[in-house]
Amino acid sequence: MIALVDYGMGNLRSVEKALEKVGFQVKRTFNPKDLDCADAIVVPGVGAFGDAIHNLERLGLKEKIVELIKCGKPYLGICLGLQILFEYGYEFGQHEGLGIIKGSVVRFDEKLPIKIPHMGWNQVWLKKPSKMFESIKDGEFFYFVHSYYANPDDKSVIASTTDYGIDFCSAVEIDNVWAVQFHPEKSQKSGLKLLENFKNFVYKNS
Repeated sequence: MIALVDYGMGNLRSVEKALEKVGFQVKRTFNPKDLDCADAIVVPGVGAFGDAIHNLERLGLKEKIVELIKCGKPYLGICLGLQILFEYGYEFGQHEGLGIIKGSVVRFDEKLPIKIPHMGWNQVWLKKPSKMFESIKDGEFFYFVHSYYANPDDKSVIASTTDYGIDFCSAVEIDNVWAVQFHPEKSQKSGLKLLENFKNFVYKNS
């Protein structure tokens, strides 16, 4: 069983259906105790960084997620679930994140010749060998909806980048932590393949 964390940020049903389609048994939960029993944690979400952290704290999930990540439990973050891994987010002020990855989450510069939010299909370019992107071609298209992006201090954590006025970090992969800025649940075959790769990672290809 994997825990799909429900902290009140966005519609979880599409994520839940995609996870079930690749063979996961999914429990949607806001109970920290369920995370202890789960084989892996999936944190999706759409919305503001500060609200996400506030909700996680209110539900007793923030410390639990950090604890379990540090213990090696597999984690998949989607969109906001990637952003909260960082030390700080700057959406409507400065907010402290989970601090798993050094760096911050910042807004696309309005001086760039782009529309904000970044919405729609865009290409993902691989930056290192990756279990997350196994059997997914370099330059594959995934679906994005966001106005802020992660800027890690250590560039070696970046699994992929995407060009939207700048080359920004669109995925990170560090040991048991996988996270993507795009939405695999909305990205058709390529998104399902990424979720299948996560399942294989969680269960060690068994």
